[in-house]
Amino acid sequence: MGKNGIQYAVVSNTALYSLAAILPFLISLAGGLTSSPWSSQVDAFTAGPFKGNPAAVCLLEDAAKAADERWMQSVASEFNLSQTAFLLRDSSAAGAAPRFQLRWFTPAAEVELCGHATLASAHFLFTSVLAEHEALIEFSTKSGIHTAKKVAAPESTGVLGEGKLFIELDFPMIDLVDCHPSELPSIPETLNGASIVSVHKSTIAGDLIVELSSGKEVADIIPNIHEIKMCSGRGIIVTGPAPAGSGYDFFTRFFCPKFGIPEDPVCGSAHCVLAPYWGGKLGKHKLTAFQASPRSGILYLELEAAGRRVRIQGEAVTVMTGTLLA
Repeated sequence: MGKNGIQYAVVSNTALYSLAAILPFLISLAGGLTSSPWSSQVDAFTAGPFKGNPAAVCLLEDAAKAADERWMQSVASEFNLSQTAFLLRDSSAAGAAPRFQLRWFTPAAEVELCGHATLASAHFLFTSVLAEHEALIEFSTKSGIHTAKKVAAPESTGVLGEGKLFIELDFPMIDLVDCHPSELPSIPETLNGASIVSVHKSTIAGDLIVELSSGKEVADIIPNIHEIKMCSGRGIIVTGPAPAGSGYDFFTRFFCPKFGIPEDPVCGSAHCVLAPYWGGKLGKHKLTAFQASPRSGILYLELEAAGRRVRIQGEAVTVMTGTLLA
């Protein structure tokens, strides 16, 4: 008992995580007491909190909210994270797997594909919404149907996976094309004179893919954000070979100030173009990528060349859960 008759309780981290997991269920029991959307903040591509890439995940029950783009953009701007995901259960789906409509918004605009917010959405649904036996989710998006499923820990982790939730995303492979010569002169200034090996462009969103001579250069680079805003395409993906003995195949960073994201901490969709690029250079179909942003993150990648797919595996952690009141 504290001062003034106020009772205090000490709650362990384990208890807090358990409460976060069941809070949406408790809210659902209230039925008509609230129609506020559930929301969680999930750190994606990390095994622990406060690393990886944070995404807000909002589970909507009102189809009108899910159709209100201005409202969703306002919510994303309020969260001010690199991505906010909006989910609505698709009751018309005929398949056995649960299906959800999924849309992604940066603080400035909607995007058609986002890896880390999809991983965050799947983690939220698997841990807080769906029955434990559910192992596969379908997402209906503007870029097609994507899936997320529970998988064993990748072999390269050296983890047996007992009690660990690894999730695999199945995304389309993205091709590279050569840049127009007019796009090249600004690149050195953009990256403050880093040693550039090659420059390409992705066929989706027009991201510039800049390979540097080493992963260390990728990690140490100090970009000129103003110059990046002036470049063509959505943003600049910087990549380089990982140091020997690091346990990784390549390093990555992604700068996207045009969409309100000076640096995306860990970008899953960028690896839809990087996985086939490095797979070809290294002669491998399984790769481990390290995103060398200040928050950092790890992605386990597998190429399916025949189907032109990239399987992206990773972990996620829920760091907060609540409701949207506006």
